[in-house]
Amino acid sequence: MLPFVACSASRRLSPAWGALGARRKHSLPDLPYDYGALEPHINAQIMQLHHCKHHAAYVDNLNAAEERYREALAKGDVTTQVALQPALRFNGGGHINHSIFWTNLSPNGGGEPKGELLEAIKRDFGSFDKFKEKLTAVSVGVQGSGWGWLGFNKEQARLQIAACSNQDPLQGTTGLIPLLGIDVWEHAYYLQYKNVRPDYLKAIWNVINWENVTERYMACKK
Repeated sequence: MLPFVACSASRRLSPAWGALGARRKHSLPDLPYDYGALEPHINAQIMQLHHCKHHAAYVDNLNAAEERYREALAKGDVTTQVALQPALRFNGGGHINHSIFWTNLSPNGGGEPKGELLEAIKRDFGSFDKFKEKLTAVSVGVQGSGWGWLGFNKEQARLQIAACSNQDPLQGTTGLIPLLGIDVWEHAYYLQYKNVRPDYLKAIWNVINWENVTERYMACKK
């Protein structure tokens, strides 16, 4: 098992406003478990590369894009501001999505949720098994790279399933509040499952952190 090793001290700075009102850089969040803790369902090599390389790259690129945007804003350079929007969306979405994803997983996960979340799933999808089948099918069906999501529609007070392309953030794309995200980019599974995405999706249900998903659900109901 590969132990957790923080990727970079500079990336562990908390993203917050400093004493003088200056925005600190976005940071790579620590994982709440070792890289090998999700084995055999997701192996340690995948987790280390996914966290230390892929998520870290989104953080670095987001910080760089935001710095360039601030400079363009100060200069009144609208052309550059507009040109930076795709980088901000892609890297910002990658940072948001992965920060949720790590907490949605747990070595003590799997099984079914309990309480109000389970009742809501039964109400909105008919049963937990039907919900699981639908989210799996939507995730399998993502063309190219993207995410399958369980989200909360606050206006309708209902759960909904959606897919997002690339690193598009769920809330910014659909208005749904993200509860559970399944990363179906190949870097999330290829080293272990090759190009057989359905096998990865079958395995990931064994490490879903339903306590975290429930906490998110209860928070967005308030």
